[in-house]
Amino acid sequence: MIEVRTTKDLLEQLSNMSKENSICQVFIPGKGKFTIVLQQEDYRSTVPVIHSNPYLKQMVSDSMEAEKEGRAKLASELVRNPFL
Repeated sequence: MIEVRTTKDLLEQLSNMSKENSICQVFIPGKGKFTIVLQQEDYRSTVPVIHSNPYLKQMVSDSMEAEKEGRAKLASELVRNPFL
């Protein structure tokens, strides 16, 4: 079982999942143990979907800008205090 402390750690575990490696167990301090099951791989890219929808394109752009400026909240921060 992998201990996940950051969003980057969690995304790394998810990106390592595949049809052959479809179950991942992680421990998030303060929350507990999670079992993640990849039920079906999605081979479609989200890029065309984002570019075809002006609202999604703006939302992703705003999110990336907030992250650059340090205005974004990490998932770990939200887990610690969901009322931020």
